[in-house]
Amino acid sequence: SQTEIEDKLNKLGANFEVYKTEEIIDKTARYLSLGKAIGWFQGRMEFGPRALGSRSILGDPRSETMQKSLNLKVKFRESFRPFAPSVLREKVKDWFDIETDSPYMLMVSKINEQKKIKMTENQEKLFGIDKLNIKRSTIPAVTHVDYTARIQTVDKNTNGLYYKLLTKFNEITDCPILINTSFNVRGEPIVNSPEDAFKCFMGTDLDSLVIGNCFLEKDKQNKILKKNYK
Repeated sequence: SQTEIEDKLNKLGANFEVYKTEEIIDKTARYLSLGKAIGWFQGRMEFGPRALGSRSILGDPRSETMQKSLNLKVKFRESFRPFAPSVLREKVKDWFDIETDSPYMLMVSKINEQKKIKMTENQEKLFGIDKLNIKRSTIPAVTHVDYTARIQTVDKNTNGLYYKLLTKFNEITDCPILINTSFNVRGEPIVNSPEDAFKCFMGTDLDSLVIGNCFLEKDKQNKILKKNYK
């Protein structure tokens, strides 16, 4: 509950602001649109092979640097590892060559032709990381080298709060998509409790943590509480 979250954060020595739900959605969407990496912790623990919007690390898929940044500064893993997009269910066909539900991030689809950025002849000759770093769509942070993406569709009936966040981000950016990766670092399980979330937040280069209706900013935390995950 919100009361439990605030109590636990206070005991941890966290510095946070509490907002109404609509305010937290608006603030989070605006921070994401500015290129911030955000830990998103809402409701009950998720169960399954990946995060679907309750224990997630979120980012702007339009960014050319977000994929590498999240891998190196937050997940502490190889820079080339791809991320998956969460997309509003009613907008999926506008961005991907698919028109079906994929709520569990299991289906892979090509990026729509109008969203692709064709590579030049010289770029096509590149190999490995050099080729990976070429911007190949308007959502480069979630586009694989073969112009595909592993898609999670989000509708308001299965995750209303996350749906609202995607809707607000779309209003701000005209992009109904967010990077969604599990809230953890390499070698650790997905965060479960507020304590887990705060530890991961303070041990990585996440810019903000949104937990319930609490909003935490990294530069406002006590530096003594920082963890060294590396």
